[in-house]
Amino acid sequence: MPDLSQIVKAYDVRGVVPDQWDESLAELFGAAFARVTDADAIVVGHDMRPSSPGLARAFARGAASLGVDVTEIGLCSTDQLYFASGYLNLPGAMFTASHNPARYNGIKMCRVGAAPIGQDSGLAEIRALVEGWAEGGAPEPAAEAGTIAQRDVLDDYAAHLRSLVDLTAIRPLKVVVDAGNGMGGHTVPTVFEGLPLELDALYFELDGTFPNHEANPLDPKNIVDLQARVRETGADIGLAFDGDADRCFVVDGRGEPVSPSAITALVASRELAKHPGGTVIHNCITSWSVPEVVKENGGTPVRTRVGHSFIKAEMARSGAIFGGEHSAHYYFRDFWNADTGMLAALHVLAALGGQKGPLSDLVAQYDRYAASGEINSTVDDQAGRMEAVKAAYERREGAELDELDGLTVTTPNWWFNLRPSNTEPLLRLNVEARDQETAAEVRDEVLAIVRA
Repeated sequence: MPDLSQIVKAYDVRGVVPDQWDESLAELFGAAFARVTDADAIVVGHDMRPSSPGLARAFARGAASLGVDVTEIGLCSTDQLYFASGYLNLPGAMFTASHNPARYNGIKMCRVGAAPIGQDSGLAEIRALVEGWAEGGAPEPAAEAGTIAQRDVLDDYAAHLRSLVDLTAIRPLKVVVDAGNGMGGHTVPTVFEGLPLELDALYFELDGTFPNHEANPLDPKNIVDLQARVRETGADIGLAFDGDADRCFVVDGRGEPVSPSAITALVASRELAKHPGGTVIHNCITSWSVPEVVKENGGTPVRTRVGHSFIKAEMARSGAIFGGEHSAHYYFRDFWNADTGMLAALHVLAALGGQKGPLSDLVAQYDRYAASGEINSTVDDQAGRMEAVKAAYERREGAELDELDGLTVTTPNWWFNLRPSNTEPLLRLNVEARDQETAAEVRDEVLAIVRA
């Protein structure tokens, strides 16, 4: 029997194919998804990985065997699958392993209207059903199997995004996009079509073996080509998408990375102009600048844990108009509270094209502090190291501690957050301060305890 504890994560299914899971298991996941969502119909999409079409079709067969009608939208980005879930009012499943290497694949699942499915909202039940069936035989098929039909929603997805951000009157912009051989190569041409944008396409060929670089733009080595092309061509902006194109990373006209916190603040200001007085969600490792900008623009900032299931749940609970994470995930009420890097990118392009100056000038007002970036430390005893750091700071004069997500220590001049990884023996540190020297001092002080 397969060990599902290795592939069923907090928010999704993910593992090596075929070592850890395969099409026979995908079929059981399809049946379990149908059972747990109690759906009459579902929508299924997949990315460009070699194993994705077969896994997605097996999942569809599993759901159809229980009498559920399946709409296959084929190749798509994850946010395109979320769009289909909201637009068609169906539960959905996306086959992707995001930025992981080619041998991995996975399933991101949602309920009607792109509502997330995680451990506490259906994933544990799905796992239990799959384990039971894997051990004791497949589920009893329905008297009448459901249908499996195909539908292309790419044009509808693009039209919906363009209806939310008006780019028709902006000045012409030269835009370099690095799709990393991922699904941005599928969605960007259609979304950008007809807009005053000169597109310079890098690695738009769909290739799930990622021959040029990993499709993870948060790792600096994976945006080197984008930075070089922006500088060589004098482009106004560079955009990099991850493998399933739900995250978007931005570089300015100098080829310098723009902090996702600055993008969060910029987009928040634009959304608040449309929805005055709205609530904006940010996680506990975004910059101080985010809640500051939200308040300056008449909004209410709400701080939450890191992770899309927490943000989406808080978006739904609070009616928030927008949410942002430092990992370059951006969530919109106008997009069923789901994350879409493409919509965030359109907001940045609209803001840049609506004024004469370069992007570096535009984002300077949102990039106010010095940050360490996320630093990972491999540790044998996560809890013990966390406790040692807490003990070192809980008596520090002027320091406030909270444990919303890991440990956050805040003073008037700096803050840091230290969180354990859910899946690896790592502690993740983020530091921010009013100047670079202080940020470095706090970083080194905390790491000395973590790595002692």
